[in-house]
Amino acid sequence: MQDPNPLPWGALDRFQAQFIVRKNVGSSGINYTAKTYLKTKGHFGSKLITKVEWNGYGDLASKLNSDSELNEMIAKQTIKDATIYVEPTDTAIRIRGKWDNHISFGITKELFEIYDRIAGHIKSV
Repeated sequence: MQDPNPLPWGALDRFQAQFIVRKNVGSSGINYTAKTYLKTKGHFGSKLITKVEWNGYGDLASKLNSDSELNEMIAKQTIKDATIYVEPTDTAIRIRGKWDNHISFGITKELFEIYDRIAGHIKSV
């Protein structure tokens, strides 16, 4: 028998690309946590990124902050694409952005180059 009062929602149409860097961090996982902090100007659709900083612990965040070319590449992205998270898991480190629906989901060449550069910094720490 079908429910006479079905819930108005179901499976959400959301996707997220995650880039995995294999690295055993052990108990020092907190040192591999970082997130972009975006300084912006403007409002709503005309909002532009003026500066990118990385918040986090350890050498990774300071290494990402010192890479001015990487931060310029990120500043050219949209606010949604420029919001990047770096998080450790048990056996690897995950680089990810925000969730997207099926229409706007995708990775541009520029965004892939940004993630690849971040992965290079992760490997060198």
